[in-house]
Parts: sequence; structure tokens; C-alpha cells
Amino acid sequence: MKTKEIQIEDIWNDKKREDAKKAILLHSSKQSKERILTNQLLSIQYKLEDYIQNESDDVEVLKVLDFVKMYLKVLKLTKKELATYFGMEDSNLHKYLTGVRKLNAELVLKLSCFSHTKPEYWYRVQIKNELIELNKEKKNVEKYKKYDYRNLVEAV
Repeated sequence: MKTKEIQIEDIWNDKKREDAKKAILLHSSKQSKERILTNQLLSIQYKLEDYIQNESDDVEVLKVLDFVKMYLKVLKLTKKELATYFGMEDSNLHKYLTGVRKLNAELVLKLSCFSHTKPEYWYRVQIKNELIELNKEKKNVEKYKKYDYRNLVEAV
């Protein structure tokens, strides 16, 4: 008895792909607005987690602001409304979200409660971006060799 090897096209072809797409669209059209919102918020959380865990050297740098903007878009809020809600000036919040100022525990906890994410995630985005910057700057290590302590103190 001769058996035929199963080809990928036998399992996954254009017709099956189109049928799967229709099934997904049908299912999503039956979801409540609350369920759709929950899914969108989870999607952002997964992007945040993926960003933190991605160790690739060529990752696109995303600031805390980028993730906050995703949440604001889904929730149909403005950054100014968020700043007011957090009891801050919009310009002050912007400085934290863009990395001009370092995140502090109070703001991290506000972001965490607002987005239903772990507070550590927000710090990890900040740290990841600092490490990306450090790794880029390491390529210019020659210009930092002048800071060797041996150039400052006499050799014994």
C-alpha cells in the first residue's frame, strides 16, 4: 500500500484561508462592544510584553508614550485628559512619557492601574530603551577610553 505524503497545500490553501477569515469576521461581528474593547486592550498589553521580551538588536524603539497613545486611541481619550485624570500638567506628563524625565513610582502605578498592566512593565520599557541606547553608543567606545582612571592617577 502506497501512502501519499501530505503537502502543506492540502491543509492550508487559499480557500481554507478565506474560510477561516470569514469565520473570524463572523465571530467578531457577534462580540459585544465591551468584549471588543477588552480584546483591543489585551492586544496592546501583548505588544507591550513582546516589546519588553524582544532581545533582537534591530527592534524598533518604542517609548512609553507610544504605548500610552495606543491605550488612549482605543479608549478615545486625549493625552491632556489623561494628564488631568492623573492630576498633572500635560507638558509634565509628556516629559515622562517621552523619556525626558525618568518614570517615578507614582506615575508608574497610575499607568499600571489605568492600563491594567503590571507596574514593572513600564519601568522595563524605560530600561530597555536605555540599554538600546547604551548598545548603540558602545560602538563609539574609543572616545570613552580617555576616561580610564589610569589617565587620572599616577601609576604606583
